Amino acid sequence: MKVLQVSAEIFPLLKTGGLADIAGALPAALQRAGCDARVLLPGFSAIMADLKNSSVLSDLHAPWGERVTVRQGWLESLGVMAYVIDAPALYWRHGSPYEDAQRKPYADNYRRFALLGWVGARLANGLDHQWQPEVVHSHDWHAALTSAYMAFTSAQQLYVASVYTVHNLAYQGLFAPRHFFELGLPASAFSVDGLEFHGQLSFMKAGLFYADHITTVSPTYAREIQTAEQGCGLDGLLRSRSHDLTGVLNGIDEDVWNPATDPAIAYGFDADKTAGKARCKTVLQQELGLTVQSDLPLFGVVSRLTEQKGLHLVLAALDALLAQGGQLVLLGAGDAALEAAFRERAAAHPQSVSVHIGYDESYAHRIFAATDVTLVPSRFEPCGLTQMYGLRYGSLPLVHYVGGLADTVVDCTLEDLAGETANGFVFHHFETPSLLRAVRRVFALYARKSEWRAVRARAMRQPLGWANAAARYVELYRQVCPGQQGLV
Repeated sequence: MKVLQVSAEIFPLLKTGGLADIAGALPAALQRAGCDARVLLPGFSAIMADLKNSSVLSDLHAPWGERVTVRQGWLESLGVMAYVIDAPALYWRHGSPYEDAQRKPYADNYRRFALLGWVGARLANGLDHQWQPEVVHSHDWHAALTSAYMAFTSAQQLYVASVYTVHNLAYQGLFAPRHFFELGLPASAFSVDGLEFHGQLSFMKAGLFYADHITTVSPTYAREIQTAEQGCGLDGLLRSRSHDLTGVLNGIDEDVWNPATDPAIAYGFDADKTAGKARCKTVLQQELGLTVQSDLPLFGVVSRLTEQKGLHLVLAALDALLAQGGQLVLLGAGDAALEAAFRERAAAHPQSVSVHIGYDESYAHRIFAATDVTLVPSRFEPCGLTQMYGLRYGSLPLVHYVGGLADTVVDCTLEDLAGETANGFVFHHFETPSLLRAVRRVFALYARKSEWRAVRARAMRQPLGWANAAARYVELYRQVCPGQQGLV
């Protein structure tokens, strides 16, 4: 089966969050499951630099008249065939893929990512005469217009199915309605039954409304987004499409995230030989100027610093955590007030708290390798990869019971310890006292070394790769693709 994946970023070439990790790992997983998978990406500089043996597939004029080139080539870092939109005026900029250096969204983001969807639909309609996708799978708001453009072209007559994955419903790609008329879609598409959302233009809604099938990144999140509490105003639409909505739990790339072979960490280790993990902890404590101690837990945070991620709960609980002898290492960036608050706590407790503002992929690996506990206290979390990285590296996740966190972490209650299913710590109420009770359970279990080691080994052995998710996607593709339905 021929599958085209459309996304705005891809690891290891361009990453702002978990979307890139998934976009980077899924094509290879699909190939191992028997698919012929290719990717379509915007021509950001890092992606263009990695594109080898490229040739011009087509020169096109975007709906608003701008001339762009679609290139075809081989992404060397991923070992996958790719189509890349070569448009330097749109994609070669300072800052992140979406914001300038002052963290302001680019004013023409609606064009930059409408183009991504438009080219995806052109590929669905035979732009490459040598390779015709049977399924076009687009990701998050940046690629959401793919399904809309396909719905108003002849892709359905060519038996090309569209699948749309919501990674985070809170980021919807909302734009002023005046921009709709540049997109080349019929006027009927700007309506309640289309892209219109409370008077604005919603890319996310386009994906949800027009795709043949919708997936999201965990079974629990698929249920949550159909409620008013977590539906972000789109819960009614999602409920109306509940039969076309599936939660598929993400996986992680177990080759990249492997503590036995990880070149980023000081010492390798696995579930059976954990001496290297203890050494990684000592090395990081020494490097950061923390008190070197092995008898009390080291907590880690690798996260965007936003209200969604629940970091204000960590700040509120930090004094109690430190009073029990714990330590905290944080890597992240985001809200300026949260950044300043964590910096202040690090300055006040330099031997117990270390804060690095920014993002460093190698340092993130070292934090997971060194820490005993990974904090993920998110208000909502569609899937979460951070807790999976923690599990893989024996840094037991402490999580709020939502989304993919609820699907992957089992609390260290007495019954789950006895049943040998516990692999972390869970709190159910999004409030500081509930988090603090979970923190106390961490210290209680850490003092019982043999039980801690048993839970850690179970966490590290938990299957977290992409094989199950890829098989589920292949099953979905066959269900929605007319040419494949007899193979289900």
